[in-house]
Parts: sequence; C-alpha cells; structure tokens
Amino acid sequence: MTGPKRTRVEALVIGASAGGIDALLRLLPGLPARPAFPVVIVLHLPDDRESRLADVFRQHLPQPVWQAEDKATLTPGNIYFAPPGYHLSIEADRSFSLSQEEPVHFSRPAIDILMESAADVYGPNLCGMLLTGASHDGAAGLARIGAAGGLSIVQHPDDAEITTMPAAALRARKPDHILALAQMRDLLATLETM
Repeated sequence: MTGPKRTRVEALVIGASAGGIDALLRLLPGLPARPAFPVVIVLHLPDDRESRLADVFRQHLPQPVWQAEDKATLTPGNIYFAPPGYHLSIEADRSFSLSQEEPVHFSRPAIDILMESAADVYGPNLCGMLLTGASHDGAAGLARIGAAGGLSIVQHPDDAEITTMPAAALRARKPDHILALAQMRDLLATLETM
C-alpha cells in the first residue's frame, strides 16, 4: 500500500539551531522571488530577549519577512520566523498558534512542534528542511513529514556547522534528500514544479 501522493508543495518548513543564521542566509536566496507557498522557520533562540531575525532577513531577501503572530493566516510568498519563548504550530485552518508549553529538547520554540503540526495540516504537500544544529530537535518532526508523504530534506552532516541535528534526523528516518546547502538552495528554485 502506498502513502498519499504529493501533487505540489503548499508550504515549506525549516528548522535550524547552532549555525542556523549563516546557513539560512546562504539558503533562502534560492527561493523564487514570489514563492507560491509560505515559508515558516524555527531557529532556536534564547527566550528571554527580543528577536531581530525578521529585521535581519528583511535586509537580505526580496520576499516579505515577518515574525509569526498568533491567529495570523499563512500567506503564500511570505517568510515567517517563530518568535522567542513560544512554540509555533499550524492549525487546520492554516493559521498560526503560539503556546508556552514546556520546552522540547530544551527549546521553545521547538522545531518538532512546528514540523509535526505542519505535517498534520499539509500532509504530502509539505516540504521540510532540517539544517545545522546542536540538539535532536527536528528529527521527530522531519520523520513525521516523511511519514505523511511530504518531502523531507536534511543538510548533509559533512556540510553542517554542527552535525548533531542532521545526524539525529538521519537516524530517525531516511529522508528524501541529504544535500549540501548549495544543493538545497538549487532545489528551492524547483519546489514550485514538484
């Protein structure tokens, strides 16, 4: 019995931790100027200070970049960063939900929570990418994306600044692709046709 068939990518979720800012600055310019899907990113942050991620990436990218807000609807073409101190999940109506449940893998926001909720909503029409990082967060979430028929991509550990996170993902479930950042960037340009 085969799983659900992917028809097109309707959302992209990305997780990263240590080394993630540099990795994202190298990866995200590969996006189409107006992607036909929203991009949602969890980057591990200290939860006791304000995040400037949206401001930083707004200076480098042509797409609208925002900090995700509770109950806001995901809009294709926009890039969203999870705020510090809150878990970010996607609801069935394709809006954001923020919560302050316990940290997962010592992190809030947690990559697993975003990826698992997105897999439940988008199923085979989701793409998930897991980048460099120093924890196991994201391994279970990316595995859920793969189990739901979505496209799962892990940064090659040899290419990652910190290998813990990609290595944990590879142990949890074989992804569709294991790629260096340059290859991941090239793949971004093709997501709309997959």
